Amino acid sequence: MSKTARIDQLLQFLKEEPDNPFNIYALALEYQHSEPSKATDYFDQLLTSHPEYLPTYFHAAAFFSEMDEIEKAQKIYNNGIALAQDQNNPHALRELKNAYQNFVFENDLD
Repeated sequence: MSKTARIDQLLQFLKEEPDNPFNIYALALEYQHSEPSKATDYFDQLLTSHPEYLPTYFHAAAFFSEMDEIEKAQKIYNNGIALAQDQNNPHALRELKNAYQNFVFENDLD
């Protein structure tokens, strides 16, 4: 399936189920390299409308870090770590903490 066909299918899924965070998440991931402004919109929508959707945090923080939005990425990592603790999800917590440590090192943060 081509990228365009995947995006068209995901847009249709979003139209059918606008409150399903996975559809928004999948679109953000599809757009992150080809159309960063659309990815930004979808990640922001997830973080505001579906703050409990844990998978968002790892990819959104990495995306905003790549976009040189360091403060925003740091906040997303911290919120994701707190959410993983609240949801008692040790796997996600470990992944987020490891990614955050790399982020801190790469950006020379303390």
